Amino acid sequence: MKISIHTTMTNPEERMDPWKEALECYNDFADEVVVTGEDWPEEFSWDHIGKTFNEGLKKSTGDWAIRMDLDYFFHEKDMEYIKDFIIANNDEIAIAFPKRQFFTSDRYQLQSKVCLAVNKKKYPKIELNGGGDLCFPTLNKRLINVDKIPLCNAPIWNYDMMFKTKEIIENERLRFGRAWFDYFGNWGIFGGNSKEEAFEAWFKWVEDKYKKHVFNVSPNEHPKYIQKKLSELNEDQLGFECFGLKHTVKKDTIEIIKRKILKLKI
Repeated sequence: MKISIHTTMTNPEERMDPWKEALECYNDFADEVVVTGEDWPEEFSWDHIGKTFNEGLKKSTGDWAIRMDLDYFFHEKDMEYIKDFIIANNDEIAIAFPKRQFFTSDRYQLQSKVCLAVNKKKYPKIELNGGGDLCFPTLNKRLINVDKIPLCNAPIWNYDMMFKTKEIIENERLRFGRAWFDYFGNWGIFGGNSKEEAFEAWFKWVEDKYKKHVFNVSPNEHPKYIQKKLSELNEDQLGFECFGLKHTVKKDTIEIIKRKILKLKI
C-alpha cells in the first residue's frame, strides 16, 4: 500500500514555519510527499485555500492521501501503528485523528477529531472543497461525516503559530481576513481591516483556548523532529510564553475535572 502526504508551503522561512522539521517527519512516514502553494499570492480569494489543498490531493499518487498543515506532526512512536490502522481500515472512505493543539510546549488541548486521511484509490472522486473553510473532504459534493469514519488512536501534534512573531501573525491574520471579507462579506473571526483589529481578535481567541490547554507534556515527549526547534524559542515568538498568557491564564477547572472523570489523554 502506498501512502502520500500532501502539504502547502509558501515562503516558509519568511513566515517562520517549521517546514524543514515537518518535511523530515513526512518523509519518514510516507512513500511520497507532495508540496503545493509555493506560488500562493499575497492577496487571494478564500476558496484558493481549498483549491490549493485539492491540488495536493490530485497530485498524490498513493492509495491513501493524508493532508498535513505545515505545523502538523506525527510522533515517530506512532508511525507504525498509524500505517497498520490504515491497512486495517482499507475499505473505509477516510480516517480521522485527534489533534493536540499547542501554544506553548508544556501544555495542550485535545481538540475535536479531524478528517485528514482519505482513501483515494477506492474513492477517487473525493475532493477537498467542503465545510466553512471550503477545504474539508467531500464525496459527490457531500461533506464526509467525521463522526462516521474510524478514529485513529494516535494524535496529530499541532504547533499552530508557535514559531511566529507578533508582526508575522498580525500580517497573516489581516491578509486572511481580507480574503474572508471579500468572499463572505463580513470580518467574522478576523476582527477588522487593520493589523491591530486582526491581532486583537486572534489573541482573544488564543486566550479563550489556552484556558483549555490542561494536558501537561515534557520536552522529551514531543516528536523528535521538533524538539530542537522548541528548545530554541525566544521571547519574540508565540511559543515562548504565549505573549505573556502563560503567566496570567489559569487552566479551566471544568476541563481539568472532565479530564479526571474521563481519564482522557490521547
